[in-house]
Amino acid sequence: MTNPDSHPTAPGPAKTQHHTQVVVVGNGPVGQTAALLLSRWGIDCILVDRRPQRDVIGSKAICQQRDVLDVWESVGVGHKIAAEGLTWDRATTLYKDATLFTQPFVDTGRSVFPPFVNISQTRTEELLDEKIATAGHITALWDHGVEQIEQDGGGVTLHCRRADGTPVDVRAPYAIVAAGSAPRELRHQLGVSFNGRSFEDKFLICDIRADLPGWERERRFYFDPEWNPGRQVLIHPCPDSTFRIDWQVPGDYDIEQEEASGALDTRIRQIIGDKPYEIVWKSVYRFHSRMVDRMRVGRVLLAGDFAHIVSPFGARGLNTGVMDAENAAWKLAFVLRGWADQTLLDSYDSERCAATRENIEVTGKTMDFLVPQTEEQHRIRLERLTAALTDPSVHPQIDSGRLSEPFWYVDSPLTTPDAKRPFAGRPPRGHVPPPAPGVALPDVPVRIEGMGCTRLRQVARDGLLLLVGSSVDLAGLREQAQSASDAPLRVLRIADIDAEGALQQALQSGPHEVWVVRPDAHIAAVCEADDHQALRGALQRAMGQRATLSI
Repeated sequence: MTNPDSHPTAPGPAKTQHHTQVVVVGNGPVGQTAALLLSRWGIDCILVDRRPQRDVIGSKAICQQRDVLDVWESVGVGHKIAAEGLTWDRATTLYKDATLFTQPFVDTGRSVFPPFVNISQTRTEELLDEKIATAGHITALWDHGVEQIEQDGGGVTLHCRRADGTPVDVRAPYAIVAAGSAPRELRHQLGVSFNGRSFEDKFLICDIRADLPGWERERRFYFDPEWNPGRQVLIHPCPDSTFRIDWQVPGDYDIEQEEASGALDTRIRQIIGDKPYEIVWKSVYRFHSRMVDRMRVGRVLLAGDFAHIVSPFGARGLNTGVMDAENAAWKLAFVLRGWADQTLLDSYDSERCAATRENIEVTGKTMDFLVPQTEEQHRIRLERLTAALTDPSVHPQIDSGRLSEPFWYVDSPLTTPDAKRPFAGRPPRGHVPPPAPGVALPDVPVRIEGMGCTRLRQVARDGLLLLVGSSVDLAGLREQAQSASDAPLRVLRIADIDAEGALQQALQSGPHEVWVVRPDAHIAAVCEADDHQALRGALQRAMGQRATLSI
């Protein structure tokens, strides 16, 4: 029946439909990484983003941690990012006009990558885009704002709309949403909370290009300098004679007003003096500390800032998001390729939520010190800063942020604990725990037939990896493993690949042991080769299955 109050209208634009295996919402570094990793597993994916094209966002997330570079190298771009980045080798902390201490940054690892590099997020995205253009399996759709997410037993439908009003549906068996912190409506549709806290003060960032001799290899952190009293300033060196300066500013700070009055120039010159400079990029932002209550909603996995936002002191935003992407990508690939069932995806939620909680705990303590909220926190901060002027033993209590570190999956449902190798907790800064279930493999050189000299973590990312002792029967072990899991499998004797003896030294493996390694290079279990039931259970557990008795 025709509505008598209606008026005839011209037909709207036809709805476009796209189908793929995984749709990734958000074409930022986390979404880019997820797409590249899925492509590596031969999974077709579509990247959608509401922006019309790539925009310049300046330094933003600048500090990329070693394990993130390692993930990016698995898709062929890690060394490029590391080569263009800059690694500072000392960190100076100051209180008012006095230097409290300078800490040299000593690399104790064996990795081919530095502990971290500073590089602008803009350049990181450009390098990832270059790889996407040649990777295959990836279609990027700009100007596709997601308005609604629906899912059923067969997959996920994203209802998008372009700027000209054209509706577009993207359908896939699974979706990864890495759309940044802003899309509240999408979280509401998915039924997830985003609880946490926000801080009243804002932070001003200016990327400036200037010739500042002696500053190129040093990070500087100022507590209460006379030119920003009661607040902090952080200076990071970046490539191409660029320096990022972060000022803590009041909640009512107005950058346009300050720039128009000339006060922004004064603010910068209070730090660098009368040297010429150019502002490359500037922004103002407020700190938040929030996370969703779950990171898997049916066929949708939540990642990056869409799932969690933390203080940037410690560089745990982008680094954590990339680890989300790797965790999601290999598990989705294994499900889609038929090597594991959907129960494997449950571990994405448990593992990455646990990683987020650790990040929020660490960054929360930092923010309580940097931006104290109570009289007690103010008192503690003042006492520690004052004492640190004369007492070096107080220096470790001066919290300006603990750099991003990997999260170890020791309590994961995919991990089989080993009583002989218990996890003793988070080691001191800059160190990793001894190899054990839940911990990532040491990144040591190995020699593989047909591959030459390579790195162990890169070999591990081809599927399940079994590293075995000198007395293990390779053929028999392979047969056992293949009966327990359909996943791609590589079995290697430690003595045959240990190019420099570093692997045996790191693992301290026994002659009858089998080390089960996940596709993200984390150790899942250590078993005795002749304990067939334990090995079968460990392999099934690593794929998200309940261990079954062999017949």
